[in-house]
Amino acid sequence: MSRARNFPLPIRQFAAWVLALVASVLLAGAAHAQDAEPDAGSRALYGDGNIAVALFADGAPKPGGEWMLALRFTPKSEEWHGYWSNPGDAGQGMRLTLGLPAGWEAGEPLYPVPQRLTISGLMNHVYEGQYAVLVPVKVPADASLTDVRPITGHVEYLACTDQICVPQDAVLKATMGGDFARWRASIAPLLDARGAFAIAGQTLRIGIPLPAGVALADPHVFISNERLVEYAAPQTFRRAGDLLVAEIQLDERRQAVEAVSGILSFGDGAGVRFAAAAGDVPTNGEVIAGAQGAVAPPLWTLILGALAGGLLLNIMPCVFPILSLKALSLARAGESEARARAEGLAYTAGVVLACVALGALMLALRAAGEQVGWAFQLQEPGVVVALLVLAAAITANFAGLYELPSLSVSMGGERTGAFATGLLAAFVATPCTGPFMAAALGAALLLPVGQALLLFALLGLGLALPFLALGFVPPLRRMLPKPGAWMERFRRIMVIPMGLTALALVWLTTQLGGQAFGGIALLLVIGVLIALWIVGRLQRGGKMAWPAFALVAAPFIAFAAIALPNVYEAKGSEQTVSIHAPTPFSRDALAEARASGQPVFLWFTADWCVTCKVNEATAIERESVRDAFEAAGVVTMIGDWTVRDPEITAFLTEQGAAGVPLYLWYAPGASAPEQLPQVLTTDLLETQARANSGTPPPAASAAGSD
Repeated sequence: MSRARNFPLPIRQFAAWVLALVASVLLAGAAHAQDAEPDAGSRALYGDGNIAVALFADGAPKPGGEWMLALRFTPKSEEWHGYWSNPGDAGQGMRLTLGLPAGWEAGEPLYPVPQRLTISGLMNHVYEGQYAVLVPVKVPADASLTDVRPITGHVEYLACTDQICVPQDAVLKATMGGDFARWRASIAPLLDARGAFAIAGQTLRIGIPLPAGVALADPHVFISNERLVEYAAPQTFRRAGDLLVAEIQLDERRQAVEAVSGILSFGDGAGVRFAAAAGDVPTNGEVIAGAQGAVAPPLWTLILGALAGGLLLNIMPCVFPILSLKALSLARAGESEARARAEGLAYTAGVVLACVALGALMLALRAAGEQVGWAFQLQEPGVVVALLVLAAAITANFAGLYELPSLSVSMGGERTGAFATGLLAAFVATPCTGPFMAAALGAALLLPVGQALLLFALLGLGLALPFLALGFVPPLRRMLPKPGAWMERFRRIMVIPMGLTALALVWLTTQLGGQAFGGIALLLVIGVLIALWIVGRLQRGGKMAWPAFALVAAPFIAFAAIALPNVYEAKGSEQTVSIHAPTPFSRDALAEARASGQPVFLWFTADWCVTCKVNEATAIERESVRDAFEAAGVVTMIGDWTVRDPEITAFLTEQGAAGVPLYLWYAPGASAPEQLPQVLTTDLLETQARANSGTPPPAASAAGSD
């Protein structure tokens, strides 16, 4: 349970927190004064008028056994609340002294699952309403129970409302009775298996052994170690089989710890206690509660987002290279209504199937422990080489070097060609996560598999929607030019965008694997083009052509298969070139940058992401932006996701992103980053910088001069 309260009266807030501080000091002094064994005749200093307390014993003690005591707290009205052992950002935990016979030992108090109360950004761990704290007492095996007097004690605690805190204390005398069955049931049970914790940069990761079947409505970890974590910071939760992994931001004032303990709240009043020792904690697993501490948005908003994102993907820069394939099919769609509908459905089927297949493969890999995201296939050098060969072959087909009737790119196919074009369109379009689409893909990592696949299918439907509409809406088709000789000329013109695409893929192979890797990939392309040229000559002579292709291309393919893995050099972060001289991303580097007190601009990119490169060329890599960042003292940081990087993938997932681009702005002192739009402008970045430097905006006459 979590509640947040904000009050418009700062003076009242200040007075409330001053009273809380005074109460804490008074309680500390009282605790020092009560170090001696309490006496039944001693007097309380403050009384328990706001939250009354009574001490109960569960029957008579037995030698060698565990005897249970209980402190029942009862607020005089619903506005008062008490605190857990670790009160959070404010408040005071209970201080208890018991007058036990010699040799008897009181254990750690056992608490119910606390509640969250946020006031003015401060997180409090509280109890509202009546609650009980159990205190186990270990009775020696040789204890004599003939002359045991009633147990007495003294307790100090804090009673608070939203506006005031009052120290409380009471002299205790145990009585038999109380509802111990209910009180025991309310205590968070201790897990039998021990957990593990690990610290990476500014993040505490805790692996809690919890069966996968346990439902978690709104999970939250209450840490017993004081000042170890930021209590109000969002928490991220992952499922890795029967292990629940919680990720929590660390407190900058923390000290080294050897063990971590606390209570995992399930979100419905239930929870478990856990203890964790330093060890390995997996970084993989399905995210079930994201960085904002909440489950995925409503499904209907995600459905609309997937559709809109797929539709907008048609005009995103990353999809432009395959628009030439669509253009030829769209021009042919006007020949007959039946043919147009058939091609529209076939193309849509190809796009949707490709999106669902890629989504299913991504989810399967993540479930198997792989850190992958959307467009993961373009992080594989072998896939990029295959795309390079395919782009070169399509370019040669457009140029008339050879004919391939089964594909629509050759103008000779119908439904089969449209289906193949749809497959290729979706496969090549994956480097982008445009507006609306990013939220849907990020949420797909949180949803059940069936709903996630539905989002991928709707993304494909949105991408195919324009072509599908042309197939089923005759007025739209009538707007297209009539088929004719111009189509052959248009086919030749399409050599230019497809040729540029092939050249871009040559550059990408070099970026992925180094110059030798790119050179061998280019040699492979040359061999395939030679084989296709021979195929074209045989086709024009009316002879059997494709056996010749296999004969000529086979040596080049075999050589590339052997040589490419041997010359591959993985891209390193040191290869990033930018006028900002950004720091390569890591969690430790980000924590250090944020600790400097300066604003931080962090962007995630990839060489195969056309949208990323357009944003960098038109907005990020501009001198005016660099000057604005320098004036504001902005720390720049880049996460290069060109090749697979588990740390970057995990971080993207925490931010609710399934792919790149992702742009984050950390204002000084902010607990969470601001996600900037996926289409950047120089004005946006300069405005962000001025907001952190106090520099006034430029005069209207100078606006947009960059």
